Amino acid sequence: MSFFFAVTTPFGISLGIALSKAYKENSPTALITVGLLNASSAGLLIYMALVDSSLCRFHGPKLQGSIKLQIKAYVAVLLGTGGMSLMAKWA
Repeated sequence: MSFFFAVTTPFGISLGIALSKAYKENSPTALITVGLLNASSAGLLIYMALVDSSLCRFHGPKLQGSIKLQIKAYVAVLLGTGGMSLMAKWA
């Protein structure tokens, strides 16, 4: 992993510098590309937050033993997700 990070990071930086000369910021292709990349990165972040991080906590013995605690946890997740969505509207 360290090797691939060490190799791909400078390659990505040099590719970005090379493409920046031909990049037209307001062209339809650039806008679609930026939109697709933003959507895919946001989807990955949502997946990581909801599935990888929270799933192990929701299947723990403490939450499985209490319905009241499960409801509170799900409400907290929904409020947090709603709050982040509301903040994203202004960003």
